[in-house]
Amino acid sequence: MATSCVSTWYGVFLVTDGRVVRSLAVPPGEEAARERSALRRSGQLTPEEATMLADPGARGWVTRDRRLGAHGPRYDPDAPAEEALPPAPPRSDLRRALIDDGDRALRAAWDPSVHVQEAVRAAADLDRVRNLVGERLGAWVARDHPEVDPGDHDRAAREALQGTSDPPLAPPDPSLTAARKQLAELYRSVELTRHALAQSVEATAPVRAPNVAALLGPELAARLIAQAGGLERLARLPSSTVQVLGAERAFFEHLRGKAPPPRHGLLFVHPSIQSAPKGERGKLARALAGKVSIAARLDAEGAPLRPELKQSFETRRDALRARRGSTRPPGGRRRSRLPLDRAPRDR
Repeated sequence: MATSCVSTWYGVFLVTDGRVVRSLAVPPGEEAARERSALRRSGQLTPEEATMLADPGARGWVTRDRRLGAHGPRYDPDAPAEEALPPAPPRSDLRRALIDDGDRALRAAWDPSVHVQEAVRAAADLDRVRNLVGERLGAWVARDHPEVDPGDHDRAAREALQGTSDPPLAPPDPSLTAARKQLAELYRSVELTRHALAQSVEATAPVRAPNVAALLGPELAARLIAQAGGLERLARLPSSTVQVLGAERAFFEHLRGKAPPPRHGLLFVHPSIQSAPKGERGKLARALAGKVSIAARLDAEGAPLRPELKQSFETRRDALRARRGSTRPPGGRRRSRLPLDRAPRDR
């Protein structure tokens, strides 16, 4: 029967024929348990495991621990585990070590861009609230003042607050007038809060993600980070995924065979892509997504601003524009792309 190497929080054991033939115990105490818990979580060997696996016969052992399987023993999910091991000591040291290790892991995994995400999502929520309140306020004010366009929410709010237009068609009820004024105040408050959120995002995004913000602008960079679920996750995404972030609905429609594949998502908001001809938007979005992927990885590592990323994208954009211009004659019509042996005959 093969010898099994079993690693636990309190020691490392060699088990043969259902009995322990060798063991290395972890020193007692909370500090030792904490150090070994951190080593296991990072995929490294504990001192006891390293000592045990230094045995020349380790390659003939089996183990159920994939981490140990990379250092000699053969990984076998059916290898004997802890049935033959001695009883574990009290788990008080282990419990405190795991709590401390979990706390350190949470702190290490904390992504400060979560605040940018929440600001972007709050701004999107406020946009919906502002539109709803503005539509209701515009329709209400237009009942008394036909000269006010119901779609002009700002003017409707001014009329409800100040009464700058012509007198109403009929004297309104004072209590309803006061309520309408409060609705206008709510609209103004939402608008001011939305503006404050936009300013905070514009000030924070270049600090947290300088390279992504330089490529996309602060607002679009913040929206893309929020859509990806954080800067760390954006840095792990391939450029093909970055290209279509925000176009999830169109992508799933494509998977169901009801639509062509999307060429861009949120990146369409970028001025260079939005102003490009339809046939070039996919190429520009692909080029920009590649640069954004690199920029996100640099920002996740805390690298300084790299202006050459933006310059590289602008060079690609200018090359596409020059190619577009070279395929059109002075009259503006596209030149024929037929080969010479297939040129159209004279009519």
